[in-house]
Amino acid sequence: MSPPARGKLKIYLGYAAGVGKTYRMLEEARELKQKGVDIVVGYFEPHGRQETIALTEGLEMIPRRALDYAGSQFHEMDTAAILARKPAVALVDEFAHTNVPGCERVKRWQDVQALLDAGIDVITTMNVQHLESLNDQVWHVTGVRVRETVPDWVLDEADEVVFVDLTPRALRNRLERGVVYGPDKARHAMENFFIESNLTALRELAMRHTAHEVEEKLSASPETLEKAGLVASGDHAGEPIPAPRKERILICLTGSPSSAMLIRRGKRVADYIQADCLALHIARNGASVEDVERHMSFARNLRIETHILEGDEIARVITEFARQQAITQIFMGRSKPQPWWKLFRETVVQQVVRGAHDIQITIVADRRREG
Repeated sequence: MSPPARGKLKIYLGYAAGVGKTYRMLEEARELKQKGVDIVVGYFEPHGRQETIALTEGLEMIPRRALDYAGSQFHEMDTAAILARKPAVALVDEFAHTNVPGCERVKRWQDVQALLDAGIDVITTMNVQHLESLNDQVWHVTGVRVRETVPDWVLDEADEVVFVDLTPRALRNRLERGVVYGPDKARHAMENFFIESNLTALRELAMRHTAHEVEEKLSASPETLEKAGLVASGDHAGEPIPAPRKERILICLTGSPSSAMLIRRGKRVADYIQADCLALHIARNGASVEDVERHMSFARNLRIETHILEGDEIARVITEFARQQAITQIFMGRSKPQPWWKLFRETVVQQVVRGAHDIQITIVADRRREG
């Protein structure tokens, strides 16, 4: 018996809590139910919003699973129960959520992957600040380091991403009216994360990401490719058109904490220009560093091809590997400040720039918020 066709994933994407993602998801669920679609609510987070809670009336709810951890009881989505129920469509709120220890999977988006693999369509919700490659930008803009993230490839593989928009002023008005949070929490939110400058910046990130997704999908249509001159038509139909040179990005990693930022930046650029992305670490004297392996694991989770090579001449190993792999861009972090007696020696970055003069080198600054 052949496995079921993989389910389809639809994401309602917003830029902050309260813009209406869950509301829109439940509205669609009610419409689907009226059309006779077998649909269940796999997980729903009400946040005390009465208008949103009212939309769940008449929808089948899968009971949550209770787990004890560190002396407290938590309630998580019961993925096994949804798989056993096997509906046509499941609603799953808060896509980026981290499950409590004891669950079969670490992240809720991994639970969703299991539902999709079983042939169940999933409609879910998330905010743009949970996108892994934007983590540093969000931190720089808002001062908040988002801990729950979703790899970019998960969104890239979604069948549909719908941007739920609301102006920052309208969202703050909803906060003031108590629609999003209770009075005390709303007041605290408006004085901190939900200040208008933060909301404006996050909204811009969400709009930019959505526009990029739309652009990628449009560029795949034959009509668009023909207009761009990438598909032969007319008298030249069927003739191959030379493909542009494939961009290949190499990210050079060390054990420094800034390597995580380097990975996000390189991967995001690679996704935007549809380039291959590789990560490289040069191990000296065969030493294995725990921090490096953590960065490598992080890169692999983002579907970046990883390599570890040995050599004392780091710059030479990097440039030789880059040429062997037909790399077009190298991403590196800034070299540490040199002590005074080494001021006239070239840093590794300077050596790579000199040795790989035919390759674009991007030096990524370790941006830290001040104050």
